[in-house]
Amino acid sequence: MKKRHAFLIILLIVLADQVLKIWIKTNYHLNEHHNVIGSGFQLYFVENPGMAYGWKFGGNWGKMALTVFRLGAVIFGTWYLGRIIRERYHKGFIICAALVYAGALGNLIDSAFYGMIFDKGMTVDPVLKDYIGYGGLATFSSKGYASFLHGNVVDMLHFPIIKTHFPSWVPGWGGEEFVFFSPIFNIADASITSGVITILVFQKRFFKHRERTTPNATVETNAVVNDEAQVS
Repeated sequence: MKKRHAFLIILLIVLADQVLKIWIKTNYHLNEHHNVIGSGFQLYFVENPGMAYGWKFGGNWGKMALTVFRLGAVIFGTWYLGRIIRERYHKGFIICAALVYAGALGNLIDSAFYGMIFDKGMTVDPVLKDYIGYGGLATFSSKGYASFLHGNVVDMLHFPIIKTHFPSWVPGWGGEEFVFFSPIFNIADASITSGVITILVFQKRFFKHRERTTPNATVETNAVVNDEAQVS
């Protein structure tokens, strides 16, 4: 597989991811949602100050740590992708690595730059020591809502396929609402997840032993080779 093919995969995923994120960010109010296919697929705008699928990790320092980690992952991924392409790894593995790389890059763009280019976004309340929402639609602005590396990741894909309640006899959760699948995520998250899962499922095929042909070795000696030696 050639580098330009991997680059094209990454470019298409990042473009799709960013176009949808920017459209949602500038056209949806925070927590606004609409059904796309019945009630099983929704566009549901939330901002994620932490990890994928809405998981949080600390406050501002946690956010910066995650952003720096994403940056490191992208830098390492750039080198690693080049290596596995040069060494001609399995095509499927290269595609999966490109998916993971594209997802990491897509979310890095949000967390690194969105705070600087949009006027509204979730910020930490120093009293509550937690993130608080905002009203109105976000717009592009030179006066951002946060500094470099402190932006929030935009999530919008929601698949509440099953909505029901736990039976009353279930300890701890009896009578409470149960939603499957409840996390809200984005194209970048889906790209990372699909890449990782595919690698795990097909790892034997991707990493099977590649036969190497070893050239016949030539041994040099000081023995004299002539007709007499061959006869004897």
